Amino acid sequence: MRINSPKMNIIHKACTKASKSLIRDFGEIEKLQVSSKGPGDFVSAADKKSEKIIIEELSKAHPDYGILSEESGEINKNNTENRWIIDPIDGTSNFLNGIPQFAISVAYEEKGKVICGMIFDPIKNEMFFAEKGSGAFLNNSRIRVSNKKNLKESMLVTGGPRRSSKKRDSIFKEYNNISNIVDIPIRKFGSAALDLANVACGRFDGFWQWELSYWDIAAGLIIIEESGGFVDFLEKDEKTLAKKNIIATNSKIHEELKNALEKKY
Repeated sequence: MRINSPKMNIIHKACTKASKSLIRDFGEIEKLQVSSKGPGDFVSAADKKSEKIIIEELSKAHPDYGILSEESGEINKNNTENRWIIDPIDGTSNFLNGIPQFAISVAYEEKGKVICGMIFDPIKNEMFFAEKGSGAFLNNSRIRVSNKKNLKESMLVTGGPRRSSKKRDSIFKEYNNISNIVDIPIRKFGSAALDLANVACGRFDGFWQWELSYWDIAAGLIIIEESGGFVDFLEKDEKTLAKKNIIATNSKIHEELKNALEKKY
């Protein structure tokens, strides 16, 4: 594995350790599907266990660093200069149903900017990572975004909305409109982190999704950037810590997709 920087080594160790726990727990999901209790509580425990392992490993190296994590919220919130951003299982619904499409996502941020990050798919053993100025990698190989130049021929991926979303109707309308532009049916896999990673390595040409949390996308931001792609935010919400409305592409189809998404139908 080509990892040289101290920060990336710390993240790599944390992700690898947490992945062993997740793989064991994922192996139990099928048995729980037929139980009267159901797997929901088990998955919640697996999520927290993964997060605990990651936080312990990161805190060993830098106990004073801030942490923003899906389960625990903010830790050491007074440290705004150095912060870890953690999603212990991105794709929990997939995990819950025994679908092998989920990932661990960890990013490191300095002064509000993501400096490095890793998205680890433990089932496929695919580790996507990047550090500012050093390129993006999948395991031992350098990765680049695709060369697709027009939206019509592009492979796109998206996600959402939740049933509770106030934008539910407009999101479905938007999906329908974009699907009428592209030749290839839009994909929907249920893990924003892996969707971003797959744009970075050229499997998808573009991704967009409304109402994501920062921990869903933090690592993906630097991986997309270092693979030659481009990330933007719909409705210019990039300064908020609440929900993120993101669009990420190979850069060549970026304006065309963004214009299509922002068009008022």
